[in-house]
Amino acid sequence: MPPLERTHHDVGLAWLDAQGRVLRLNASLRAWVGQEGLDPGALPLLQPETWARWVEGEHGPARASVLRRAQGEPLPVTVQADAAPQGEGWVLSVWPRVDVSERAAIDGIQRAVLEAVATARPLPEVMDRLCREVEAVAPGVACTVLAVDEQGRVHPLAAPSLPSAYSAALEGALIGPQAGSCGTAAWRKEPVEVRSIATDPLWAAYKELALGYGLASCWSTPVMLDAERVGATFALYYWQEAAVDPYHRLLVQACTQLCRVALLHHEHETRIERLAYFDPTTGLPNRGLFTRRAEAQLQRLQAAGASAAVLLMDLDRFKAINELQGHAAGNEVLRAVARRLAQSLPGLDTLARLGDDEFVVLLPEADREAATHTADALCAAMDAAWPAVRGHEVRLGMSIGFSLFPDDGHTLESLLKHADLALVQAKAAGRQCARGFTPAMARALEEKSWMEAELRKALAEGGLQLHFQPKVHLRSGALLGAEVLLRWPCPGRGWIPPDRFIPLAEECGLVNAIDAWVLRAACAQWAAWRDQGLAVPGLAVNVSPSRFVHDDVVADVQAALTQHALPPEGLTLEVTERLMLDEAQDRRAVSQLSALRAMGVGVSIDDFGTGYSSLSYLRRLPVSELKLDRSFVSRLDSDTDDRSLTRAIVSIAEAMELNLVAEGLETVAQAERLRQLGCEVAQGYWLSRPLSAEAFAVWCEAVRDGRWNLPG
Repeated sequence: MPPLERTHHDVGLAWLDAQGRVLRLNASLRAWVGQEGLDPGALPLLQPETWARWVEGEHGPARASVLRRAQGEPLPVTVQADAAPQGEGWVLSVWPRVDVSERAAIDGIQRAVLEAVATARPLPEVMDRLCREVEAVAPGVACTVLAVDEQGRVHPLAAPSLPSAYSAALEGALIGPQAGSCGTAAWRKEPVEVRSIATDPLWAAYKELALGYGLASCWSTPVMLDAERVGATFALYYWQEAAVDPYHRLLVQACTQLCRVALLHHEHETRIERLAYFDPTTGLPNRGLFTRRAEAQLQRLQAAGASAAVLLMDLDRFKAINELQGHAAGNEVLRAVARRLAQSLPGLDTLARLGDDEFVVLLPEADREAATHTADALCAAMDAAWPAVRGHEVRLGMSIGFSLFPDDGHTLESLLKHADLALVQAKAAGRQCARGFTPAMARALEEKSWMEAELRKALAEGGLQLHFQPKVHLRSGALLGAEVLLRWPCPGRGWIPPDRFIPLAEECGLVNAIDAWVLRAACAQWAAWRDQGLAVPGLAVNVSPSRFVHDDVVADVQAALTQHALPPEGLTLEVTERLMLDEAQDRRAVSQLSALRAMGVGVSIDDFGTGYSSLSYLRRLPVSELKLDRSFVSRLDSDTDDRSLTRAIVSIAEAMELNLVAEGLETVAQAERLRQLGCEVAQGYWLSRPLSAEAFAVWCEAVRDGRWNLPG
């Protein structure tokens, strides 16, 4: 069918040659005439003499006429002839004339339907309003609208005068070349007029259904969303076999346009809603839609006195996929995860993606046992095999934290907060597991929040202190230096142990600022002692691994030493073996530590033997000292394995010409064992507790004056 013919359902078109002979008709004009051709007897304009005068322009461009049809009454029409856009010949346009009352009725329908669209009424309600308005001005017809989906199946939108059972029988029916008036019209993408449902072969599959409800005739018109897409069909059913009334044709012409407006508006609104409320990567509801649905669900559950669980889910090992394979591969994995979650949680509209690799679901009527069972099942589902993505193996896991309604909170905000606390515990427990919220978690969070605020205040207002623990030669008793240790005397709480506030500082991003402060304060104190004539050979300052990634440690050290005119050889930076666990961190650390060693600053590996402990990194790093961990020293008397390991570490230090310092020395027996094994330098309570700056100065004076000797 030519495009022009297909898109002019509201106007009859006839293509004529230069002499006025009819070449073809479009579907609308064929339907009005009731036959395939159009002869001069059907339209007086086509009489040779009349046509000649028309072409000469005697009667103007348009005129009123009457279209005589094979069946039915003559149709009053308006006729216009225009030169064909290509080649010789003419295009004759024919459209029914409308009286004032009919035009007013159509205008009223348009106003009512467009108002419903403009006020964002639901699509079925708009279509129902349209059908009722048509039936009010056209007695004897039953009006229907069927939506047509992308798979070519129909879904009733409105049929107010037909039994609901009839519409239900059409739900999901396929369009096709013989699928009744509506299914065939959608298939052909042109109007289909069936005057006798009982005899027309197009209705063979649906004849018994329609006749059973007293339907005799049906005229259906496709509603085209664009040149190719059929969005719906608009149909008029008749209770008796008869030709379509001319006025009804005008109604259909207007109503198909109204249907198109309503469908396009609905499509546009649906697209906007999709963007606003659904995650574009996975297709799951986003945070906004989850919040709306979950809060409504909680209100219903509260009214019913029922319980629920909120499960907060976080993927394990997903970051590595993004970093190694790229975000496109990561998005493929997220879509696969969403599908697996949806399969594991069928029928739940509160499954959502909150962002990144975090998902959430609200389980209605779930207690702790049910929540635990579901969470464990989801962890198992995520741990199962995954198909390869872009040729790469995928290994995933899931950590889950959950909270219960109403036990753990009455609002969605509090439930999510508590589920997040439980999620943190699940990750701390090794990941790939689930944990439920407990009140102890909330108390721990409150304590953590308080401690973070107080730590920030202490750093800003000078509330932190440095203590110093001497490093002593185990044979001569000579002072060889001191390790700088950070202490926090918190008002109202007393001394807070470093093993509590240092991990917090690392977690909340304060550790680099604290490290920088310690370095500056330690150098200032060392310079003050030197000015007082107190011979402190040197200091060892701890530096966190993150400083080597984010800060210019070399510049900071150089500035501190220069400011106080201190010898670089007296300063040692203590780093942990964790520094070597990240390749990028390793490269930057080696670069900075090499520059520091070139300056003369010492580098010590703290807690040696308890972590990475690879000889390869001892070759790479410019290390000058090893510190034997206190766990070895404490068991020297009782554990032969620890003595053997200590002997091995002593041999490594000697072979690589590194200094060796034992930590945690507490007894004379341990001191003797260290001497026997070849470790000559130590620090610990047997020698001295960590001392304030003032107390350390007094201790140094006692050593200088001979008033302190090695304990015996």
